[in-house]
Amino acid sequence: MLSPDEFFEPVEDWERDTEYIAMENKSFGRDVWSRFCRNRRALFGLVCLTAVVVLAIFGPMVSPYPYDGMDVAVKNQGSSIAHWFGTDQFGRDTFTRVLYGARISLMIGFVATAINLVIGVLYGGIAGYVGGFADMVLMRIVDIIYAVPAMVYMILLMLLLGSNVYSVMIGICVSGWINMARIVRSQVISLKEQEFSVAAFVMGASTRRILFRHLLINSLGPIIVSVTLMIPQAIFTEAFLSFIGIGISAPMASLGTLAQDAKMQLEIYPMQMIWPVAVICLVIFSLNFMGEGLEEALNPKGKR
Repeated sequence: MLSPDEFFEPVEDWERDTEYIAMENKSFGRDVWSRFCRNRRALFGLVCLTAVVVLAIFGPMVSPYPYDGMDVAVKNQGSSIAHWFGTDQFGRDTFTRVLYGARISLMIGFVATAINLVIGVLYGGIAGYVGGFADMVLMRIVDIIYAVPAMVYMILLMLLLGSNVYSVMIGICVSGWINMARIVRSQVISLKEQEFSVAAFVMGASTRRILFRHLLINSLGPIIVSVTLMIPQAIFTEAFLSFIGIGISAPMASLGTLAQDAKMQLEIYPMQMIWPVAVICLVIFSLNFMGEGLEEALNPKGKR
């Protein structure tokens, strides 16, 4: 009878790692970030948005000109060393006002989106997880709210609360959470019957734990992508309201307000209109590029 040593021979050192597959151990966040960085448009959008946010926050603080300071001696001037974007019809520095307007528009976009995110996730998650008659009632309420155009809510709130930042944000939030609620509901309905959710229920996990720690966590991909699309929608809505004259009123100035102020002198001084519109376009394109990159990074199986 042969001994075990006669059946096997020692492996040489150079042969030990021939079948070893070296792979870096990455967390979910690092893996998403590495895939996101491979999308050049998404990375370009992130850089541009970061630059706009930093300038909007700190630019008016270090500018030598106040956003509402008037000097009729230098009104309607073009770009110069003293005034990078020129001045408006009242002699106010356009560069400072554009940065200040970007701050207001970005604040409205991010705050309104955060409110819509919380309401939509909670509403859609509860409707999708509970199901049955409660789901039917909750979604019929959504249909009723959605049946009325969002602009009607905004105009009514402007009449009741006045033209200010808070009324604009409330008007955007009245019906802005509906799409998020529908997305979260569909995700929860598709996930709650899967094995990990059933296993958590069998092991005695509470309803709140299953919903927040299992179902909503696994729905983060579509939620994050939807958020990146909701922010430019809120910014564009505020800009449109201000441009038609029912948005934020003076002395505050958003990007839409600046475009509305320059409308009367568009043919003579077109640059006064171009600068705020260019910043709006830059922010919207940046967020759309980021949304595209996040969609690919969070759902790599969906890439072609």
